[in-house]
Amino acid sequence: MELSDNEEVSSVEQPNVSIQNKNIAYSLKMSEAEVSESLRRSEYAGLITDIKTKKVNQRAFLAFLLNGLKFVFPTHPGALVRGVPTAHSAMPLSKGIISDELFVWESSEGEARGQAIIPLYHTVPDIVGQNKKLYELLSLVDAIRTGNARITNIASQELEKRILQT
Repeated sequence: MELSDNEEVSSVEQPNVSIQNKNIAYSLKMSEAEVSESLRRSEYAGLITDIKTKKVNQRAFLAFLLNGLKFVFPTHPGALVRGVPTAHSAMPLSKGIISDELFVWESSEGEARGQAIIPLYHTVPDIVGQNKKLYELLSLVDAIRTGNARITNIASQELEKRILQT
């Protein structure tokens, strides 16, 4: 099972539905053990409120993305490589931000050439083609990890709209 654009990793909109760890693991190309451990850490940190339904504490999750992510998962542009555009080089930011710098997740399947950005997880370049919403969210997160103040501000506003849209 893979998550489509209409499905969410969180069951925020369907509070009585439990998404199985094996389905998340399959969709993200990671092990079930990694998913389980991540969920335990997220519950401990207050990022999810119910490990069974994976209900996201939206405000805490947003605060972590906006204020902590760049310190926990820092990255800097690397060598020129072929890959999948990310950060301000991908939608939704690429339509409004003009830059000579192109940032990519390295991938032999990618069609762009730019400075390498280390993804949050090594399978990211492989999975984002299957889910447009996930691709945009991860690109916005990378804009916060790599961007200057202006790009970070724009990405933060976009993430806030998407995460708090209840």
